[in-house]
Amino acid sequence: MHSMPVPESCDLPPRLDRALDALVDPLGPATSFTVLPDPESVTDARHFALTRLDSWHLGALGDDVALVVSELVTNALRHSGGTPCGAPRWNARNGFGALIDPLGSAPAAIQLRLYHQAPWLLCGIIDASPAAPRRKEPDYIAETGRGLHLVESFSVRWGWRGLPEGKVVWALFRAPGAGGAQPTA
Repeated sequence: MHSMPVPESCDLPPRLDRALDALVDPLGPATSFTVLPDPESVTDARHFALTRLDSWHLGALGDDVALVVSELVTNALRHSGGTPCGAPRWNARNGFGALIDPLGSAPAAIQLRLYHQAPWLLCGIIDASPAAPRRKEPDYIAETGRGLHLVESFSVRWGWRGLPEGKVVWALFRAPGAGGAQPTA
């Protein structure tokens, strides 16, 4: 199956560019969840996102965001090659656990980050790989390979940007029925 690298996001509208900077800033306003190198982390990340959406009264975005988070986290786990060192774990009874890093080393290689600035929600997955995401041509028989097509279908806009130590793949959502201009120039 043929795949093509996706061009890096550039020439973004100023407001979206600033929001993307806020999303990746480790000291910025975005909410962060560290992803463990474990298939269960996809479920944990989805629960984290849905909990945050509820707290921001954005439950109407839940299905779309949950699907996109699942796809992006799965892709990061499958293709980034990074190994996180510690993570908060979702527990249905108690919520989120503490960040545990037994060696006191660098931050985890994969993070889900959410940034809300009404009416917009920006969702990003930061990983340690500098490699561009690759979109595969749809193969209706294959069980995998449709993830980025789903991200494109369920978000207003998506893309990726290189970072000093990896990249962020992001997706933009707009709350239904909310005012505000489209994210253009």
